[in-house]
Amino acid sequence: MSYPNAITSESELDELLSRPHECVVELMRALPGDIMLLGVAGKMGVSMAQLAVRAINAAGVKKRVYGVSRFTNPAMRNALEEAGITTIACDLLAQTQIASLPHVDNLIYLAGRKFGTDAEADLTWVMNVLVPGLICERFSGSRIVAFSTGCVYPLVPVTSHGCHESVPPEPVGEYAQSCLGRERIFQYYSRTHGHPVCLLRLNYAIDLRYGVLHDIAKMVWQEQPVTLSVPVFNAIWQGDANARALLSLPLCASPARVLNLTGPEIISVRSVAMQFGELMRRQVHFADDSGAVAYLNDASTAMSLFGPPSVPLNRMIDWTAHWVMSGGRSLEKPTHFAVNTGRY
Repeated sequence: MSYPNAITSESELDELLSRPHECVVELMRALPGDIMLLGVAGKMGVSMAQLAVRAINAAGVKKRVYGVSRFTNPAMRNALEEAGITTIACDLLAQTQIASLPHVDNLIYLAGRKFGTDAEADLTWVMNVLVPGLICERFSGSRIVAFSTGCVYPLVPVTSHGCHESVPPEPVGEYAQSCLGRERIFQYYSRTHGHPVCLLRLNYAIDLRYGVLHDIAKMVWQEQPVTLSVPVFNAIWQGDANARALLSLPLCASPARVLNLTGPEIISVRSVAMQFGELMRRQVHFADDSGAVAYLNDASTAMSLFGPPSVPLNRMIDWTAHWVMSGGRSLEKPTHFAVNTGRY
């Protein structure tokens, strides 16, 4: 797959994020049944749904892709419909609305809540723990790929290789605890009811409009100090994360399978900031002492299953630098990558 040296528009970015790899096209030829994305209106759902439709069309098969959300933004719903996604407005806290959803063989679970947990922890727990149970009751027998987070792992030394899937969870703070609760609900239904499930522990997806690289690039471009309180991180191009989520559908199992979803490197905040400084011709400023611990994932299992990501780190850095310097749109949703207290 060929890539440009720079991405100059949102339409070009969206096309790249949803461009199907041949392995995803082959998946659609072999995968039985329709696909539903719950929480499709979030940061990853739109491009993932578009990717699924494009792969289905390229495969020459008949398969429907449903996108489910409350759809508070009508323009987003219209864009999804124009891309070939069948949209359904649904409040996932309303059991009667969940009951009216069509049954599908393949479910991508993207719903959840993170920011605002400190102010309304009860809502976070309801969204992250109660709703998965309602979904499992409704979609008995469906394959479910459910997004989780690397924050369920313990904080580890920055010199480590990150947490392998075999590392026992040790979540810090109510958000991460509720995410482990979400996993436990899916694991319970998988073990006791035979639901095939794959839990994806993601650290962090990169879209030029948001993500850790976007956050650091903005700080450098605006000559704001880059915090080193969490000095390392993992990241993966969102287009690769989208593809790997769909490719995880055949990996669903009972008991539930756990898979780390990120890139192969442990990335230095300082090194990336200095790279942005060179590309942007900006002096780089740092704040805080370099921290000793971070959330880090060991993605070696995913690398053995899917191979390396198609977009390497340096290309993501180049694209992000150009995007920020040229005034590309920001979603204004900081990742808070420097938070290691579990409070969001």
